[in-house]
Amino acid sequence: MEAKAIAKYVKMSSTKLAPVADLVRGKDLQEALTILKFTPGKASQLVEKVVQSAAANAENNHDMDVSRLYVASIYVNQGPTMKRWRAMAQGRAGMILKRSSHLGVTLKER
Repeated sequence: MEAKAIAKYVKMSSTKLAPVADLVRGKDLQEALTILKFTPGKASQLVEKVVQSAAANAENNHDMDVSRLYVASIYVNQGPTMKRWRAMAQGRAGMILKRSSHLGVTLKER
């Protein structure tokens, strides 16, 4: 039995989210939430929100024991990129890439 949660179109690049996801991969649920709570930055808040959502799905939808859950898998994929232009020197246009990500968490019971 497994419980999943997915956050799509997160307004942060996957290169910023991936190191935070690596911190909690394979950890127990309570340990993972503690690590994310004390990790600085917006990325840890986003990952924590998805892990808590997966835990709520496990408890409410699948009747799993929350104390026995662990992060079985967590992934961060690249989402669509919005392309914007900015005026640069000598009449040129510089491209600005606003990247997004898809974040998914799977919890299982030990």
